[in-house]
Amino acid sequence: MQMVKNIFIGLLVFWFAFLLFMPKEELYYALEKQLKIEGIKINEKAIETGIFSLNLIDADVYYKGIHVVHIEKVNIFTLIFTTNINIKTLTIDDSLKDFAPEKIGQANITHLLFSPMKANVLANGSFGDIEGVVDLKEKTLHLDFSNTTKEIDLLRANLQKNEKGLYYETSF
Repeated sequence: MQMVKNIFIGLLVFWFAFLLFMPKEELYYALEKQLKIEGIKINEKAIETGIFSLNLIDADVYYKGIHVVHIEKVNIFTLIFTTNINIKTLTIDDSLKDFAPEKIGQANITHLLFSPMKANVLANGSFGDIEGVVDLKEKTLHLDFSNTTKEIDLLRANLQKNEKGLYYETSF
């Protein structure tokens, strides 16, 4: 029993040390490099690291040189077996306001190690609430809209309706 306890404590210390010394900024820069290949550039004002998290402050996202969105804060929190990306105040560029709602107040993307090919999405904004799933294996995105407001009219042409309400589905 003592040996099992020592193994458990050793694994716990290793896990904590791994998270503490994980090169969070370097991993972020590696992600930026991969996004650059796809034509996506993130220009952040500041990067803050914590024991379990990485924060991007005042990030502007560009796609092929065109400003797409401004994000007030992105918090990436990981415990290895679960990762949460929390986005606070995402504002669409003025040139794109005719195609999408102007503001998303908060978005949360959750990824679990036990289902590596799926990520859950929750968001709310001026258009209502979104709940959805990104399936990397099937390469699909499914978003269900609820509590919709008048601003959903900008997206209505791209939405479909089922018994639950409005939804958006696409493959990539």
